[in-house]
Amino acid sequence: MFVQPLEPVADSLPLSALVAALPLVTVLVLLGAVRMKAHLAGALGLAVAALVAWLVYGMPLGQTLSSAAQGALFGLFPIMWIVVNALWVYRMTVRTQHFDILRRSFGRLSDDPRIQALVIAFCFGALLEALAGFGAPVAISAVMLVALGFDPVRAAVVALVANTAPVAFGAMGTPVVTLAQVTGLPLDSVASVVGRQTPLLALVVPLVLIWLVDGRRGLRETWLPALVCGVAFAAAQFLAANYFSAQLADIAAALAGAAALMLVPSARRPADEAVRASVLKGVRSDDLDHDDPRPEIYRAYAPYALIVAVFSLAQIPPVKEVLAKATQSFDWPFLDVADADGQPVGANIFTLPLVATGGTLVLVAGLLTAVVLGVRAKDALREWGATVHELRFAILTVVSVLALAYVMNLSGQAATIGYTVAAAGAGLAFLSPVLGWFGVAVTGSDTSANALFGALQVTAARESGLSAELLAAANSSGGVLGKMISPQNLTIACAAVGLAGKEGDLLRKVLPWSLGLLLVMCLIVVGQSTAVLGWMLP
Repeated sequence: MFVQPLEPVADSLPLSALVAALPLVTVLVLLGAVRMKAHLAGALGLAVAALVAWLVYGMPLGQTLSSAAQGALFGLFPIMWIVVNALWVYRMTVRTQHFDILRRSFGRLSDDPRIQALVIAFCFGALLEALAGFGAPVAISAVMLVALGFDPVRAAVVALVANTAPVAFGAMGTPVVTLAQVTGLPLDSVASVVGRQTPLLALVVPLVLIWLVDGRRGLRETWLPALVCGVAFAAAQFLAANYFSAQLADIAAALAGAAALMLVPSARRPADEAVRASVLKGVRSDDLDHDDPRPEIYRAYAPYALIVAVFSLAQIPPVKEVLAKATQSFDWPFLDVADADGQPVGANIFTLPLVATGGTLVLVAGLLTAVVLGVRAKDALREWGATVHELRFAILTVVSVLALAYVMNLSGQAATIGYTVAAAGAGLAFLSPVLGWFGVAVTGSDTSANALFGALQVTAARESGLSAELLAAANSSGGVLGKMISPQNLTIACAAVGLAGKEGDLLRKVLPWSLGLLLVMCLIVVGQSTAVLGWMLP
């Protein structure tokens, strides 16, 4: 058995923490300063983590490699298994042109560009985040807004800022699933706390989007639809995350927000021509005037309805029990690790949920989607292969980052850093979201930031007497606000609207919003760590 040491360097916790931080520093410097591709930076960071674990922490080489292998497998299944199948469903809608029908349907809901921004960037963007994540919502929402006549810069900024509130539950709950796995905390507990933080952002973001589209006039004229949309989104996300399913939190929120928005009479009112003239500076796409048959519109919405239906069925207790029987648990080979107190760690046993996992459920919904949309089996299989090819670098990145995280966690490196960070005491509650924000700003992924810093947050929380669930959730909730300034997302947004090379301009426009909302989240977490907002926690 390998027992994790806390002070392997000169029996000094600060010195040991400096050495333990080398893998993280390597990844962040390579990404932020050297601007290396994420999958290469992750691989080099993994190599550094393995060397530190073996040579400094004394973890046997076999166990070091075994811990990396377990992290890599978790990155493939269930994490990327969810993402691949979710993006596959979207690609089939594009192939059959039902995505274009959906886009035209959204355009007909309202001719007010301020309402269109809420429907497309906030609500539909959240639905895309729920299904795919990894930059797809920003690219697709921005393109749709440009097709409606939005100025490319404004469309990109709106899409980036909108991609905040849903991120923690994106890709069928992938970030919180990862957070629960690397911290050892129950998924329901982590999701419940995140579901009491990010909904508060959802109350504010629609109002911010209205301001970005039409300034003070927009807020004065459309504050009510924006507020109703935000409240409905927040309520649905809270209820799903706490009482139903973390995987469905964003889907429920997106649908509730859109439905509530359309129920507000002023949201359906024709826009003033002066508003349209001042907001829409681009060229409107001609195909928006094409009338689609009602059955085809229903089919365009069908994939998302099928996903909701499949996940809802999976939550019915008898069905849930049947699916759970396919879950396999076994001792992970060549791994026998105990924490600093001598207690065996949970990672010694690996659990493989073959059927009762989000990716498999999305796969089932995808097969049904292929039938409904009339996609032949051969074409559906070809699209699945094309999806894997499209995501190949994202797969390598996630696999290497998860392998790095597992090596750091199981060797004791994360615990050493966590004990050191705990010296911040009460200030840790304020700094916790900042750490998640920084992680996402650099890696571009809430999943990766949770893998890197989740265990560290839990260790620091326990040493400082704060709630482990609170700080773990704060890592993810703070991280969502770093998404809009990450180089990857900025590049995706610029490429989508034809602004290649203008990433710096976009950064200057979204950075104040990122920092301002981060401050709000920090204050929320501080309040939840005290009696002021402590009543909000489960």
